[in-house]
Amino acid sequence: MTDSALQTKAPAPTATDDSEGMSYLESLPRRLITLYLPLFIILVVLLFPFYWMVLTSIKPDEQLIDMEKFNPFWVVHPTFKHISKLLFETQYPRWLWNTMYVAVGATFLSIAASVLAAYAITRLRFKGADTVGILIFFAYLVPPSILFIPLASVIQAYGLFDSPLSLILVYPTLLIPFSTWLLMGYFKTIPYELEECALIDGASRWQILVKIIVPLAIPGLISAFIFSFTLCWNEFIYALTFLQSTPNKTVPVAIVNEFVDGDIYKWGSLMAGALVGSLPLVILYAFFVEHYVSAMTGAVKE
Repeated sequence: MTDSALQTKAPAPTATDDSEGMSYLESLPRRLITLYLPLFIILVVLLFPFYWMVLTSIKPDEQLIDMEKFNPFWVVHPTFKHISKLLFETQYPRWLWNTMYVAVGATFLSIAASVLAAYAITRLRFKGADTVGILIFFAYLVPPSILFIPLASVIQAYGLFDSPLSLILVYPTLLIPFSTWLLMGYFKTIPYELEECALIDGASRWQILVKIIVPLAIPGLISAFIFSFTLCWNEFIYALTFLQSTPNKTVPVAIVNEFVDGDIYKWGSLMAGALVGSLPLVILYAFFVEHYVSAMTGAVKE
């Protein structure tokens, strides 16, 4: 190769990184279309029901009735009459207590049974464990609407009809299958070597479960607790079937029965009851949402 050819030879191209990464969000139009616009739509869809509940709860009666004269999406001269009537002129505090009592009792009972079932299926390795796990999850898919009739006969036979205790005993039929499946996925993420070391040191299965598995599975337990508690809090069919007297009702059933008179709907009190009844769940999710997401991720990836 001649000297002139060497001088005119083009320099070797340098290696470049073709991956864009997140650089496509650097321009404002792209951020608006791919990030901010979808987030805005999601927020509107998710938060509008709560906005409507708050709005209806503080609207005077004339603004609730006359939609042509008053803007349905705004309130003029808000009032707390509906909330005051709900808390001080009805048995709503008693209904709220019944709901909390049933939800907490049924949730703890279901979590205790689910921990034992999930640990046995994932760790004891008995014959047919995988089949049992699949059947337990299939049990969750059975519609509650076809179970309340035979369960009502059982509750009536044991003399628990029209008692909140009946719901505490019935709700685990809905909660245990899914909670067991969720905890099975989370228990599988815990290294089995920890149990082998404990067994070598002379620990029993019960000690391993209580002192090793349960402390490591706290996020999974929190996730199962939130799911179970939410389902108990909002459940309607069983509560409507098993509870008849007004003082024993739970919030979802009571506000529908007490604030709907034929074709007359007391929307202010209905929305106030729904708003106050949803606050405990909002607080629960606000404190434990990170544990809930992490546990669901651990369960699904298995």
